Amino acid sequence: MIEKRDFYINGGWVTPARPQDHLVVNPSTEEPCAVISLGTLADTDAAVAAAKAALPGWMATPPAERIALVEKLVEIYQSRSEDLAQAMSLEMGAPIDMSRTQQVGAGIWHLKNFLHAAKAFQFDHPLGDHAPNDRIIHEAVGVAALITPWNWPMNQVTLKVGAAAVAGCTMVLKPSEESPLNAMIFAEMMDEAGFPPGVFNLVNGDGPGVGTQLSGHPDVDMVSFTGSARAGAAISKNAADTLKKVHLELGGKGANLVFDDADEKAVKRGVLHMMNNTGQSCNAPSRMLVQRGVYDRAVETAVKVAAKVTVGSAQDDGRHIGPVVNQLQWSKIQDLIQTGIDEGARMVAGGTGRPDGFNKGYYVKPTVFADANNQMTIAREEIFGPVLTMIPFDTEEEAVAIANDTPYGLTNYVQTTDPARANRMARQLRSGMVEMNGQSRAAGSPFGGMKMSGNGREGGVYGIEDFLEVKAVSGWTAE
Repeated sequence: MIEKRDFYINGGWVTPARPQDHLVVNPSTEEPCAVISLGTLADTDAAVAAAKAALPGWMATPPAERIALVEKLVEIYQSRSEDLAQAMSLEMGAPIDMSRTQQVGAGIWHLKNFLHAAKAFQFDHPLGDHAPNDRIIHEAVGVAALITPWNWPMNQVTLKVGAAAVAGCTMVLKPSEESPLNAMIFAEMMDEAGFPPGVFNLVNGDGPGVGTQLSGHPDVDMVSFTGSARAGAAISKNAADTLKKVHLELGGKGANLVFDDADEKAVKRGVLHMMNNTGQSCNAPSRMLVQRGVYDRAVETAVKVAAKVTVGSAQDDGRHIGPVVNQLQWSKIQDLIQTGIDEGARMVAGGTGRPDGFNKGYYVKPTVFADANNQMTIAREEIFGPVLTMIPFDTEEEAVAIANDTPYGLTNYVQTTDPARANRMARQLRSGMVEMNGQSRAAGSPFGGMKMSGNGREGGVYGIEDFLEVKAVSGWTAE
């Protein structure tokens, strides 16, 4: 049993103010694998006080020096990559090969992109040629509370910490209590990199506890949260009394529009994308909208592809998918699969219960529903498991109407070989991101959504800007 009860506050590891043990469960086995402590208000207050005390000095640190520390962090991150991979595989169920590549790789990708963006960013510049005595200064928002999820742990930790660090914010990180071990390794990395005491702090806890304490804390200037829309709404309400800045990256119900002229790999690509990370991605293409002329063939392809998606322990090598994170998520997914059956969608792959050969572990069958409509529960709720819903359409207009008929607006996908059509779709789809024909977004591209998928953007220069305030100065005199 791994024991990691301490918190990282003001440059050192400290014991909790009051013991409050929490077991971390390995979802592949349903057995406890670690014990951490859940923080109390005293722990939260100590971390925020450390961040507040460190803020003036960190804000005044030249950007080049802040950037140099992040560069050091990148070196250490690379040296600890196997530790991070093992931790995430153990605690949240990412298969070890996927954890080494995608889960760990996401973090280093974001940190390097922040370095590239920060080196070109003008933190201090003239308003313009028309106003030589006006100055624009970009300065840190202040003390930032960073609340991260369990599904892509290092992806979200680095998106927040990297941006906050180069922007000059001090921070308190509360990782998910479901996957805290990787974040504690990350805290060790921040310490080794030499960030000044109080710049980065970590307190473990749950949402109702430390999460609520941080989002309502009078000395926290900003909350950056990734998680469910329900929790995002609660955080916004709790933060309202102190009028702090709130950044939310929430859920999604992405539509993948497959037109009759899509390339031959479009359906396979969409199914595999849906199943990646066991469907536990807010930007998963969970609704596949297929034009009527190729719909039957698309369903056949989806069934074949899903049948080849194997399920296995997160600790085993291979290209399989692992378990979902916990019993609560497993039960929710099972209920939604049953609801899909009850509401009349045609289940063509997978179904309820564990896959054959498993009687323990939070494993879910790769599942595909066909002949659904957009009013069904499985087309409207974020399932967060390996469950794909297929819906036929006839015209572009109908496809756009179905895709946009959702409370979410994170990522939509378009598959067509007609460039004009692809561009029309990109403009009409109501989402923060649109990915076309399997092409991923480039380095530094902003990640974020609209509607109930949240506000703000993460990654690259856009992510840095979210942690900055804009100060306008008149009467500036060159020194």
